[in-house]
Amino acid sequence: MAQAGLTIAGDRSTGQDVRAQNVQAALAISNIVKTSLGPVGLDKMLVDQIGDVTITNDGATILRQLEVEHPAAKVLVELSNMQDQEVGDGTTSVVILAAELLKAANELVKKNIHPTSIISGFLLAKKEACRFIKKEMSVKLSDLGDEAIMNAAKTSMSSKIIGSEADFFAKMAVEAVKRVETTDSKGKSKYPVSAINILKAHGKSARDSELVNGFSLNCVKVSTQMPATVNKAKIALLDFDLRKAKMAFGVQVLVDDPKKLEDIRKMEGEITKRKCRMLIEAGANVVLTTGGIDDMASKVFVENNVMAVRRCKKSDLRKIAKLTGGRLLLTLSDEKEGESVDPSTLGEAETVSEEKVGDGELIYIKGCSTTRAQTIVLRGANDYFLDEVDRSLHDAMCIVKRTLESNTLAPGGGAVEAALSVFLEHFSLTLGTRAQLAIGTFAQALLVIPKTLATNGAFDATELVARLRAYHSKYQKGEGKPNFKWVGLDLENGEVRDNMKHGVLEPAMAKIKMIRFATEAAVTILRIDDAIKMHQKEDPKGPQRDGY
Repeated sequence: MAQAGLTIAGDRSTGQDVRAQNVQAALAISNIVKTSLGPVGLDKMLVDQIGDVTITNDGATILRQLEVEHPAAKVLVELSNMQDQEVGDGTTSVVILAAELLKAANELVKKNIHPTSIISGFLLAKKEACRFIKKEMSVKLSDLGDEAIMNAAKTSMSSKIIGSEADFFAKMAVEAVKRVETTDSKGKSKYPVSAINILKAHGKSARDSELVNGFSLNCVKVSTQMPATVNKAKIALLDFDLRKAKMAFGVQVLVDDPKKLEDIRKMEGEITKRKCRMLIEAGANVVLTTGGIDDMASKVFVENNVMAVRRCKKSDLRKIAKLTGGRLLLTLSDEKEGESVDPSTLGEAETVSEEKVGDGELIYIKGCSTTRAQTIVLRGANDYFLDEVDRSLHDAMCIVKRTLESNTLAPGGGAVEAALSVFLEHFSLTLGTRAQLAIGTFAQALLVIPKTLATNGAFDATELVARLRAYHSKYQKGEGKPNFKWVGLDLENGEVRDNMKHGVLEPAMAKIKMIRFATEAAVTILRIDDAIKMHQKEDPKGPQRDGY
């Protein structure tokens, strides 16, 4: 007796069909970012629906701008975002590697090797690869000296728009990150990149960008009659309005005598004036607030020679509070005295000044009690250039942070991937299980990074990668010189060279995370053997108009 088939209100694809679709989607994503990898990678221009233009070669930014519908492709987009959050750089390589692993796995499935065997092989390869990087391809930062941090920042910038000015910006990135050093409860040094504020101003060239030892606000003082510079500044940081006080919503005032209306109006103004006088009596000569400052409050500040700035970002004021030893005040209410201002809540700085930068003005706060917040003012020709410099500098600062926190570096230019490829090939031959084939294909897939680097540099990828593998194979057999294990690609001259000696360095942690994330993403997609896409349900009553 035939069973009635289960009907599904959607499209179902199973087995090899769904695998082929997923691999195709992953490769499509990979091909978009592939040409932007490496020091000679090219940029992408992205235009959204409203016509905003983004020009970049940062993998995470490119994929974030795309509106990806395919679920497997979305996994890769999230993967690049994860790499961006965890490491800050290497977003392009992680997507390329994940797509290549999927492609290699799909070829094995076609040869009737079960996906479960491939997955277990890939996971074993990932484990061995991470162990190999930690043991063989990592060097302690203390063994290389401070110059290595600069080199890591330069390597990160080499593929960016500011690659030609890498020396200048690398020095700026390293200085900024070192200045915001803090220690956690265990006494370990932390470097919060979020404490570095980046402002962009049109005009001049990129080399006129500056690192301000202090903080800059993209705001202006309320009145031109206020002082442009305040020395020995006492800064009040407020998170409320300094405007005429109004009754709370829903509060009614019933007046039986019209003359009293004027008294109420005066009182409303007097409340705000009293707040301003309290701040001045506490010693404040600079007032920064997230709210508004009306003309009446502004007049009080002008008469008392106080600089006042309105509409500041709350996040900026929190950073200024850390920097100057002040406290962000949410209200002036006090349990004992009704309303008061404690002088200890005011921050201190040597100077607060308003300076003209480009077309507008910036407020500079310099000479603070700590260096826990820094500002970089970027200069450049237009918005597209400044935005890309901002992204490039952020990536470089993240790399500096990871280098200082993890304290280990590895050579760049495809050296790690080539060494891993040779190592995993030898390792696979020691296994007597089905995982042997999967690990062998994993080793081959890793070569996609040096191949793509060489192709983007307009060199013969096959020949360069063969030479690269030969050096690493000799070293691992114990026949080569000790520096053979640091050999990577020189993409300016199309040669192979000792990249450790030439300062092409990346945090070892970035490489380990890249292999972990790429493998996990590939395994996630490879496990899928059935996809059901549901149809949208139609309303049985048909489309209805509002109100009927």
